[in-house]
Amino acid sequence: MLKKGIDLAWYTLLAYWLWNARGNKAAIRTESWLVQALLYWAPLVVAFLLLGPGDWFGHSWLREGIVPHTVPFFALAFVLVVSGVGLACWSRYLLGRNWSSVVQVKQEHELVEDGPYRHIRHPIYTGLLLAFVGSAVAVGDVRGIFAVLIVFVSFWRKLRMEERLLESTFGDTYRHYRSRTAALIPGLL
Repeated sequence: MLKKGIDLAWYTLLAYWLWNARGNKAAIRTESWLVQALLYWAPLVVAFLLLGPGDWFGHSWLREGIVPHTVPFFALAFVLVVSGVGLACWSRYLLGRNWSSVVQVKQEHELVEDGPYRHIRHPIYTGLLLAFVGSAVAVGDVRGIFAVLIVFVSFWRKLRMEERLLESTFGDTYRHYRSRTAALIPGLL
């Protein structure tokens, strides 16, 4: 039951993302499709494949269990995934038509500082990482660690590029915003 709830949370996120991608503002500056495919989409695909069915990996070291497959751990995984998806969707909602799945500046781009953006500059990434951690706990194998690390490295690179672009777009306003907020996790990153 909890496993189905985790899957449903991910499907809800996907449906919400696809539905809300309509009507976004036009881009002024963006990266090439090759950069997008290699640096954003490929790592996410690899992470999802790592979190896929265990029989894909046979009896390899990637299947070594590190989290017990018990109800309390599945419940924790469920809470992490649902919380992460909720944070990502809320943050996506607040960005509205400024949102993009890739690094770009939109026409009449606005700097959003409401909701979780008051404390975290990239709460969508925080939410997605939380959801990936939850999925890794549910899987319970070493492969989950690799999935989370791959996503973290991809998001970290992407957020650094976004920050440079936002600083060049908003100047001192963005520098001040950055000085009083965390990139991903308040008090840590």
